[in-house]
This record gives sequence, C-alpha cells and structure tokens, in this order.
Amino acid sequence: MSATGHRDGGDERVGELVSRASEQLSQLVREELRLAQAEMTRKGRRCGLGGGLFGGAGLFAVLALQVLAVTAVVALALAPPVWAAALVVTGLLALVAAVPAAAGRGQFGRAAPPVPRAAVDSVKADIAELEERAHR
Repeated sequence: MSATGHRDGGDERVGELVSRASEQLSQLVREELRLAQAEMTRKGRRCGLGGGLFGGAGLFAVLALQVLAVTAVVALALAPPVWAAALVVTGLLALVAAVPAAAGRGQFGRAAPPVPRAAVDSVKADIAELEERAHR
C-alpha cells in the first residue's frame, strides 16, 4: 500500500483500462468517420448522376420547345400535313425528355437526404452500447 492508503497496483490497472478505452474510442470514431465518408461518396455519385440525367432532360425539353415553336409557325402558314409532322416530332422529343427526367428524379430520391444515415445510426448504437456498459 502507498502512503495514501491506495494500492499502487490498482491505480496502474485503472490507468491501463482508461488508456485502452481511450484508444478504442479513438479507433471507433475513426471507423465511424470512414463509414460516413463512404456513405456520402455514394450519395454524391447518385446526385451527380441524377443531375446529369436532369441536364439531358433539360436539353431535350429545350429542343421540344423549339420544335413546338416551329410547329406553330408551320401550322399557321401551311397545310395540315406539314404541321402534323412537326407536332409528331415535338411529341417524340417530349417523350425522350421525360425518360431521363424520371430516371434523374429516382437518383435524387435515393441520394436524399444528404446525411450519412448508416453512419449516424451506427454512432447512435455505439453511444447506446457505451452508456449501457457504463451503467454496469
């Protein structure tokens, strides 16, 4: 026993436990950060893909509007067969624009919200486990 009445061996054991707990906590935090980074990378890729698809849809929508304008001019100036053909082209371009727009919307839906859900849930579980062990 030391002069304070405590056993020196017990203090060393507590110091080792605190040191090990600190190392494990640091490792846990690093692993959770890696998980969050990986999740945000996946979500970022989905947002990029969704943005590209929406950009493609926007291009075809602009083309559809241009053809629609030409259709209106032709319809007012010429016989029905010419404007009918232009109207069919406009409809086809609009359908082409709708396909990537729907796909882009799906990609954005899968990426939202821009929060690393798996990492957040994992951290919450880790905190609950630490609290449970602390109360034992």
